[in-house]
Amino acid sequence: MFTGIVEELGEVVRTADTGGDCALVAIRGPLVTSDARHGDSIAVNGVCLTVVDVDGGVFTADVMGETLRRSALGGLRPGDPVNLERAAALNSRLGGHIVQGHVDGVGEVLSREPAEQWETLRFRLPAGLARYVVEKGSITVDGVSLTVAEVGDDWFAVGLIPTTLKLTTLGSRRVGDPVNLEVDVLAKYVERLLGDRVPGGAV
Repeated sequence: MFTGIVEELGEVVRTADTGGDCALVAIRGPLVTSDARHGDSIAVNGVCLTVVDVDGGVFTADVMGETLRRSALGGLRPGDPVNLERAAALNSRLGGHIVQGHVDGVGEVLSREPAEQWETLRFRLPAGLARYVVEKGSITVDGVSLTVAEVGDDWFAVGLIPTTLKLTTLGSRRVGDPVNLEVDVLAKYVERLLGDRVPGGAV
């Protein structure tokens, strides 16, 4: 489990096709690797990956075909910046919200509107995800826990403070760029529970 509070802006060192619809990615992240061991979980742009090896501030992880299909990780190239977060510790504060690191879909940056102290970003929502997104609710974009400012049928908007713009990849995302989205898991559980109680499964 994660919180959506990015700890470090890492960098992709290399990627490799390992066959069988899978890939390997090596990422530099001195902070997140400072106590990382084989088998640990690290979120990369909001995708939970398992550490295979750590060497000199660089960790490697295998990426399954399902992950490549459901996220934007397949488009990563050496030199690309990535948001990194280690798994949450039970004795730490939950600064963001409950994030699983299981991407629900890939969105797209629709627009950026700069203001004096912040910037508003609007994203396209994949079909089927809008019902889980509510105004003032939580959503994870490339691993960053954000509060929804506005939501439409197929889009949502968030306001980003200078710290988020500076310390995450969202500061450099351009219109048309893909982003990993994870909706609030609580909404999905509620839908499933209510669906079992309503004739026909409709909510």
